[in-house]
Amino acid sequence: MNKPASSSPCILFLFSDTGGGHRSAAEAIIEGLKLEFGDRISTPMVDIFKDYAPVPLNYMPELYPRMVRSPRAWELGYRLSNGPHRARLITASAWPYVRSAVRKLIAQNPCDLMVSVHPLATASITRALKGHHAPLITVITDLVSTHALWYSRRSDLTIAPTEAARQRALIFGLEPERVRVIGLPVADRFCRPPKDRQDLRARLKWPQNRPVILLIGGGEGMGPLEETANTIAASCPTAALIIIAGRNESLKARLESQNWPIPTLIYGFVREMPDFMGAADVLVTKAGPGTISEALIAGLPMILYNRVPGQEDGNVTYVVSEGAGVWAPQAEQIVAALHSWIKYPQKRAEAVAACHRLARPQAARQIARILADQVGVRTEP
Repeated sequence: MNKPASSSPCILFLFSDTGGGHRSAAEAIIEGLKLEFGDRISTPMVDIFKDYAPVPLNYMPELYPRMVRSPRAWELGYRLSNGPHRARLITASAWPYVRSAVRKLIAQNPCDLMVSVHPLATASITRALKGHHAPLITVITDLVSTHALWYSRRSDLTIAPTEAARQRALIFGLEPERVRVIGLPVADRFCRPPKDRQDLRARLKWPQNRPVILLIGGGEGMGPLEETANTIAASCPTAALIIIAGRNESLKARLESQNWPIPTLIYGFVREMPDFMGAADVLVTKAGPGTISEALIAGLPMILYNRVPGQEDGNVTYVVSEGAGVWAPQAEQIVAALHSWIKYPQKRAEAVAACHRLARPQAARQIARILADQVGVRTEP
């Protein structure tokens, strides 16, 4: 189904809430389009699972958090499916089951350009593109350990967040000229000039004269966050601790009921994360790609204490090898890293410099300009 010629250009974003990163990336690019081009381009979003997938695939957004809480099973499935031939076998086997849903999605959403920010969207849509007028651009939202399903030779352009992700594209047979390294798109509020740290702490009512440790576990408060918080509080008497429990209300309530030996503030889901990162000295977090990218922009050194096996292994290697942080899966390792950075400020300063070197704050806007150019919209002088 073709889009009416009289309407404004339309870019359709294909995502799913299987993890927060896919939606966040799509929204960051859409925000970039609005900032660069105003309302000259329409930007609908489609959740490929909730909106169109047949049963039981339509329950994937609800099932995903449970699946990643079984790390060994997740890692096994990730590794067994992660290869060009295996990925093609998976998509070919699933195609008869999802074919009508994919064709319905395309027919009901006429557009000038499709943008996939989910590997299964890329894998399924490209099987139905023959004869369809709208090109497809894939924006990879994993940093390094990118699954083979991200890479399709039928995608008109694949935008990679890192050189490592681009190299995987070449290994999987994509043409070099159709793969570009731009960075992972994050919301514009993370990409603005930094504010004064002392002013931020004063506004947030955080301690001014202590190293501030920011501990987060993702939007759902995943990982051994409670144990980690208690160990840090007991072992870093000169520090202050800020804990983000996310949407995990029961975790937040348990943390709030405790008596903490150091200044400790506990939050649920927050929208002020750019200011939190700007006011903190160290970030203790799981190895999610979005959080890592945001921390790099903030110049905030990271202690990575948890990751999704297989999917986020490369994120750890990337951060550690580039000097922007350390891998500390055990509580005593976290404490040792914190003590090192607190006792030797120069070591932390080196990690700050590495963060700034790796940061790509313009990624969302750069991607927005590429997409706009594809649909014939130019920046007005």
